Amino acid sequence: MEEIRSFIAIELPDKVRQGLSRLVAQLKSRQPDGIKWVDPTGIHLTLKFLGNITSGRISEITGAMAEASREIPPFSLEIKDLGVFPNLNRVQVAWVSVGGETDKLVRLQQRLESNLQILGFPPEKRGFAPHLTLARVRREASSQDRRELGRLIAVTKPDPTGRFTVGTASLMQSQLSREGAVYTQIGAALLKK
Repeated sequence: MEEIRSFIAIELPDKVRQGLSRLVAQLKSRQPDGIKWVDPTGIHLTLKFLGNITSGRISEITGAMAEASREIPPFSLEIKDLGVFPNLNRVQVAWVSVGGETDKLVRLQQRLESNLQILGFPPEKRGFAPHLTLARVRREASSQDRRELGRLIAVTKPDPTGRFTVGTASLMQSQLSREGAVYTQIGAALLKK
């Protein structure tokens, strides 16, 4: 049976992706070397990485997603601040945080985690830190490049127009290629209306 690399995410509306595209373009214009920028059309808010699944599991996973989403009404999120993992002097990942009704977002993620654990998916060891990845620093990047990106992130502010309503959780397929990952929705669960 076919193996599908998959994850559960919140997809972003076009207007938010356009704002993130402008932000990435602004950062790239002053970028240090050794940075791999994410294609803004593929930026999403990951709720749970599943890894490889068989196509026969899609319906049970979407069922678990529907159960997790059932008691959570649509909620509002917004693009907030730029940040990095692990710190501004040793940047490995650059991201933008989300704000708004994050209590509902966290509740949705926890319910998904619980329902998927019943299906045999191990729980995440790290706590849920909602963010949108913008860039990853390549291994060969120098310490100076990492610090330079940290300084750039510290002085850049995201576009304040990034507010959106979440009404759906999506089961996504990730297909890796030389040009980057291609994401396709293969299932979805609507939040309670």
